[in-house]
Amino acid sequence: MNLSYWEQKEWFTAIDFTIVGSGIVGLSCALELKKNHPKAKILLLEKGMLPQGASTKNAGFACFGSLSELIDDLKTHSEQEVFDLVKKRWEGLQLLRQNLGDSTIDFQQNNGFELFKDKNFYEECLSRKEEVNQLIFPIFKNSVFSETSNIFNFENIQPNYISNQFEGQIDTGKMVSELLLLVQKLGVKILNNIAVESYTEGLEKVAVKTNQNEFTTRKLFIATNGFAKQLVQENVQPARAQVLITKPIKNLHIKGTFHLEKGYYYFRNIDDRILFGGGRNLDFKGEETSEFGQTTLIQEALKAILKETILPNTNFEIDSSWSGIMGVGNQKKAIVKPISSNVACGVRLGGMGVAIGSLIGKELAEVYK
Repeated sequence: MNLSYWEQKEWFTAIDFTIVGSGIVGLSCALELKKNHPKAKILLLEKGMLPQGASTKNAGFACFGSLSELIDDLKTHSEQEVFDLVKKRWEGLQLLRQNLGDSTIDFQQNNGFELFKDKNFYEECLSRKEEVNQLIFPIFKNSVFSETSNIFNFENIQPNYISNQFEGQIDTGKMVSELLLLVQKLGVKILNNIAVESYTEGLEKVAVKTNQNEFTTRKLFIATNGFAKQLVQENVQPARAQVLITKPIKNLHIKGTFHLEKGYYYFRNIDDRILFGGGRNLDFKGEETSEFGQTTLIQEALKAILKETILPNTNFEIDSSWSGIMGVGNQKKAIVKPISSNVACGVRLGGMGVAIGSLIGKELAEVYK
């Protein structure tokens, strides 16, 4: 990089905190660091033109787990662990709304609905509805899950849904745009198209090597989630999620956030369109990648479900498709920890970035408090 004296002095000298990744975690971390250290010089590096990963590539569900997902979690986690997961997701959503405001992120609480194809599986989930409601009752002070008839006339599913009165939806483009504006107003410097390749820790500083230059920082925070394995040795793997969206549909009556097949498929309304994603369960190994892209297998499955279940009697056209990279692991709990005396990470959001991203960013900023 051909840096002038002025550029070197303004952007790469006397840096207190450097954050890698400008998604919801990195931006929330910067926001909290500025609150706690108003005079600190903070640099935020992003390898893409826009935030990579999943922050602006997800479906914008303000959710904390469908009934079948929570029942599935109880097979591998204790009741206390599942309770803590839901509590953290709910608190994270409230922090996001508090930081940015509902109108700014177009937050809507149109309820969440879980659809079932298999009758036995539906009845199994229904039989455990009250058990799960009781488990998480202290968080919401109300029953979360209830049974609802097929009000949207979907086909090839069971006659009733499981609805969630506390689930909402947001516009994640607006969310990240507002977070960027907020932290820049506070004086955080954000540089795009810079990829951190490695770092070397000294006694009091960290030497950071990027694809453009090298510099030192007092503390380094890694918030790259699905891309974390490039910089940290933690239990986090990339998981690609493929998404498509229809062109506007006249008189679209579907409203809310919807889960299908244990949450491996999910769809919602947005701007008179249906946004539909998922299908990772069709090829777990193939989707364990940090490469963006779509596959015929998953895209065709999404289109088939759109036609046969979601919009069976409606003409529609696909407008575009894309993918995002999540960070998952053998546990649902996010990893927020110091790696050393000057380097910390906040990764493995498990597909719940909208819900927990703000809170994980806040916790990451407070690692060295």
